Formats: sequence, C-alpha cells, structure tokens
Amino acid sequence: MLFSLLMVAAAGMGTTAAAAISPHPARAAATTVPLDRVVPAPASVQPGGRPYTLGDDTRIRVPAGSWESRRIAGYLADLLRPATGYDLPVTTRGGNDGIVLRLGGRHARGLGAEGYRLTSGGRAVTITAARPAGLFRGVQTLRQLLPAAVERRTGRPGRPGPWRIAGGTIADRPRYAHRGAMLDVSRHFFTVAQVKRSIDQLAQYKINTLHLHLSDDQGWRIALASWPRLATYGGSTQVGGGPGGYYTKDDYREIVRYAADRYLTVIPEIDMPGHTNAALASYAELNCDGKAPPLYTGTSVGFSSLCVPKKVTYDFIDDVIREIAALTPGRYLHIGGDEAHSTSHQDYVAFMDRVQPVVAKYGKTVIGWHQLTGARPADGAVAQYWGYDKTGAPERAKVVDAAKRGTGIILSPADHAYLDMKYDKDSPLGTNWAGYVGVRRSYDWDPGDYLEGAPGEAILGVEAPLWSETLSTSAHLEYMTFPRLPALAELGWSPADTHDWAAFRERLAAQGPRWDAQGIHYYRSPEVPWPDGR
Repeated sequence: MLFSLLMVAAAGMGTTAAAAISPHPARAAATTVPLDRVVPAPASVQPGGRPYTLGDDTRIRVPAGSWESRRIAGYLADLLRPATGYDLPVTTRGGNDGIVLRLGGRHARGLGAEGYRLTSGGRAVTITAARPAGLFRGVQTLRQLLPAAVERRTGRPGRPGPWRIAGGTIADRPRYAHRGAMLDVSRHFFTVAQVKRSIDQLAQYKINTLHLHLSDDQGWRIALASWPRLATYGGSTQVGGGPGGYYTKDDYREIVRYAADRYLTVIPEIDMPGHTNAALASYAELNCDGKAPPLYTGTSVGFSSLCVPKKVTYDFIDDVIREIAALTPGRYLHIGGDEAHSTSHQDYVAFMDRVQPVVAKYGKTVIGWHQLTGARPADGAVAQYWGYDKTGAPERAKVVDAAKRGTGIILSPADHAYLDMKYDKDSPLGTNWAGYVGVRRSYDWDPGDYLEGAPGEAILGVEAPLWSETLSTSAHLEYMTFPRLPALAELGWSPADTHDWAAFRERLAAQGPRWDAQGIHYYRSPEVPWPDGR
C-alpha cells in the first residue's frame, strides 16, 4: 500500500514538481568563474594574475611514463572537446604552456594521496599532485572553473567561449579519507549504465567511494556460481513487483573498473543476518524450518533472518564472501547487520563472531552498520552510523565506546545524510521516517563533533546513502541526490573553517547551470538562490 501511494504521488507530481525535476537549458557564462566558486570549497585559494584561455592550439601535457596521467588527460580532453570544439591533443612533450598535469616535485609536498595544486596564468594552467588520484580531483576543480556550457555533450560543437580559467592558485586536499555515497540496487534494480551515470556525477564532487547495497529482502543483485538461484530467482523482482534484475560477474567487474578509472572504490554490501528474504526464498535450506518464504515486494523491514544455528548458513556465507571478495579489489566488504529484529541478541552476537573472521579469511576488512557495535567488532572493523536525533543515548554510547576501542566510524546520520529522505512535505519521492531533510540540514552539521566523546581519529569520513524503496529511474535518483550530495561532499572534503551556509548556498547555486547542461534532473530547492531566480 505504501509503495502504491508513493508511486501515485510520483506519477502525479503536478506542474510545479514536474518542472522541478526537468532539466533546463544552460546559458553560457559571460564572466570568468572566480577561484573560490568551487564545490567542495578548496582548502586554500589565492586569486590573482592573468587568466588562462583555452584555444585551438591548447595541448594537454603529461609526464612521460605515467599511463595514469595520460588516461586522466584523455578523460579531461573528452570532457572539454564537445563544447569547445578544440582538438586538445594529449602529449608527453615538455613545455610550460597549455594544460599541464604534473606528478611529484616540490609543489606536490604535503598534498597527500588526493590533494592537488592548481595554478592558472596567462600561458598555462598547471595541476600538480603527488598521486594520480590528486590529478583527477584537480581536474574536477578545473572543469568547475570553466563556464557551465563546457558541460554540454550534445549540440553544435565549437561553441563560442571565451573558455577562461581565472588566474591564481588553489592548494587543496581532503579533510577525510572516506567520502562515500551508497546506492541501493536491491529495492529497485539499476542497470550498469545507470550506475555508471551515477558514478560520473559523484566523481565531480570528489566522492571516492561507491557503496553498493547488493542484497535485501526484495532482491539479490549479483550472480554467484556457488548459489546461482540467488540471482536468477532472488533477483527476479523488486519493490512493487517489477522484473528486478542482477549483475553478472562481468557486469560487476565493469562497474568496479569504471569507478576505479574515476578514483572511486566500490564497497559491496551483503546485508545479514536480517534483510535476507531474497536469499531465504531462493534456498529453502537456509531457513530454520526448511521452508522457503515467497519473494517479497513490499517495504517493511526486520522480519527476515538467516538461521544462526545451522551449519549450512556459514557454508553459504563463506561461499558468498569468497566469490565477492575475489571480484572486489578494494579493502572493505560490508556485511550489513542493521534491523535484525528477528534475530535474538544472543544469536546476533554469535553470528557476527562467526562471520567477521570469514571476511578476514578472504583478505577484506569488515564494515557493518552501527548495530555491529552491539556485538564484538573485529579488530580494525568499521561501523557505519545511521542513527539520528531520536536515536537513544545507550545506542550512541555503544558506538562511541567502540570508537574508543579502535573501531573506525563512518558517519551517515539519517536526518542529515540520507538522500532518500523527503526535502519537505511536498516532496513527491522519498520517505520521512527520519524527518524532512532540506539542503541546509544536509550541510549544517560537523562530522568532527557529531558523536560526542568519539575520538577524532576514529571518524573516517562521511557517506550519503540513497535507499530506493520509492526510486526506480535515474531521474528519481538525481532528484533526491542533487542538490544535497554536494553539501555532504563538502563536509567530507573541505576544512571545517570553510563551513559557511551563506557562502555555500551561493556556490551551490552556481552548480545549477552545470547540471542543466548535463541533463541532471535536480530539485530546485527554494533554499538555494538559483541564477535564473526560479
């Protein structure tokens, strides 16, 4: 019933809401973009000097012998060619003109793995970094310093510029190492092409982690040789009864590769012991009574559980983790652990004691939702906190105590970071169990002091989950993601002393024409002074 009402609301948004998620034509910028107009806010900006102007003789210069630098240069050229009409050849020949990508050297000192220095002047714009990831982050800044029309991929090539980049220097590096976004592909399935589109959008705001929620009550989304019915049967539906779908191993590898090319690491999640109806429906032997439940297409939570005492449960988990770990080059594997309301506390603790070593056995580090801290987190484990203002003090205390004992914390407070929360009472999509989450609420909190008593070094970063109970298209994903994702990206990247809502909303407004040019279906929040006044 809930799903039906939500889909009716989404289908009948009315003229105001429908206009809010329709892209609008971008207008070419007539002035040079100031260096401090970037999102996320850079650590240091020193404007001054002549701007650099792209021209038909501009080359992109990279160091010889660095294939990653050359690949990043090719990515940049592909971004700029459609709108400018320039050839922008990539060359390893030395020179101090054009767009110069540099690795190492004295200007890269202190930048870390993802930091960069961008210097713009009359002859060249130079991006320097210690690592290729830093060059890529610098490229995202460079594209924001060009007029919004540079983001167009279709239409007449060779649009008139001028394609200027303001003079001066940006020195920048992230505040937190983990800056993530989660996509729920279980409640509704999203194709490889749709996931790639999301990855490209996340990369623009220096997000470095894509957390894929691959299993839940409504669907299992990755094919595994050891338990094939998980995908073919467990992946055959979704919320509302649609056809569902799943990724083959090659599909998953392609997502991982595409993300890695944009310096995002994929973290796969297999939620357990709860949120497992799709698996239980696929294999009767995983149920304590040996009877498979029907597939589930609703939105309730907390009713399913793997059978903790059964040996076959751990054979199943070993196989699943082994196959997914082999496909995943990143460090982490997420085991869920939330809303296990049908698992007793004693069984939950026993289950986590058995499952966490399996993750380590296959060379991965455990991440779990913060309920893991109510058990015994393994050494080096990470807890992802999704509580909110109404979360009780005892539950928060468990998370803080675990942090003091060495458990890393990723912050995803639902009433600030959940992208599926409605913006306000009129939002046609999303849910509101954690309240309404407007753009300012997404932005106005500090990860550094959010969990009182947690050591600062325990906070690994922030992540923005997007649950898909009410979302079934890319337009839906974009409407809920933008403009809130850039707010959360800034919390993860920018120094705390740059935090200022009034300044941020102006910088955020300047992103609107870029999203228009890219065809992103964003919500035109009244909290943001969009350039066209709408």
